Amino acid sequence: MGDRVVVVTGPGEVAIRDVAAEPVRPGTFRVETVFSGVSAGTELSYVKGTNPYLGSTWNAELGLFEPGAASSPYPVERLGYMEVGRVVASLTSAVSDGDLVAMTIGHRTGYLGDPLVDRVVPLPGDLDPMLGVYAAHMGPICANGLLHAAADLGQGEVRDLGDGVRGRRVVVVGAGVVALLTAALARQHGAASVVVVDPTPERRAVAAALGFDVLDPDGDADPAVVLKTRWRHAAGDRGADVVFQCRGQAYALQLALRLLRPQGTVVDLAFYQGGADAVRLGEEFHHNGLSVRCAQIGRVPRGLAHAWDRDRLSAETIDLLRSPWGALLRQHLVSAVVPFESAASLLVDLADRKRQELQVILSF
Repeated sequence: MGDRVVVVTGPGEVAIRDVAAEPVRPGTFRVETVFSGVSAGTELSYVKGTNPYLGSTWNAELGLFEPGAASSPYPVERLGYMEVGRVVASLTSAVSDGDLVAMTIGHRTGYLGDPLVDRVVPLPGDLDPMLGVYAAHMGPICANGLLHAAADLGQGEVRDLGDGVRGRRVVVVGAGVVALLTAALARQHGAASVVVVDPTPERRAVAAALGFDVLDPDGDADPAVVLKTRWRHAAGDRGADVVFQCRGQAYALQLALRLLRPQGTVVDLAFYQGGADAVRLGEEFHHNGLSVRCAQIGRVPRGLAHAWDRDRLSAETIDLLRSPWGALLRQHLVSAVVPFESAASLLVDLADRKRQELQVILSF
């Protein structure tokens, strides 16, 4: 019996293909997918044709995109990184038959796992399996943002994620999945205030339902003026202690800079796919001595890799999801559950903006 896999064959073209299922061999295990979360950023960039890997060569050694053949040409056969599966056959001591695990295997009905190659995150029995889609990759992305905020304070060892937000005034720009998980982690770890700024009414409503203060950047009141009036540290020192920038638009980064107190830091978790003319570096960035730190899951802050690996960030995510936040996130973050068989049309509709969703989860 084979597997079925979601494949992007070209811009705006998505299909489900049948592929042969590899037999279980010693040291491997077979997992059947239960849920798979859809990323509205990375995945849709392949459907739209805007992902930089489609038009240039990524030189991993130099850390540069260079002219040349696409590093990830069409067809893109591994799409998706938020999967929960049930182990149905195991020939490794790493997992047992019946285990529920989170992995990054793409939108597919089944997979042959190798614990020496694949990240496998065991899920506790008291965790809602649907929330498990965040445990392997998406949640660690957000936890890594808090870790960067902690490292930015320059106090040496980071003992817990709260070191970067505890007692501090925090703004999250954006109200997508990354933004709201980051906001929840900040609140969970002791932030004094968490304000979410987003132009979309529906997303602001979700943020408010989760208990966050919300501001509309397109409203009558400038969020930077509102928060810098509200948050005074000293004369000439007003604004957010740290801003998590989670919206992949240049104007959002410019707004994040405007929200900061002098010498503050934007921790940037966004995926930009266009230019950045709206980021006016001669304004607040220059005059207030600000910093921007890119916090992506490919690396933790320098010097912390030994203590803060991906597994620890997954454990922090699971702690959040098992807390009272879990029920709130399940209720308000997941906006649609769609059968796997509808994945191709769903992705095209999302890319074409014919359908608006916060978090879609494919069911199998």
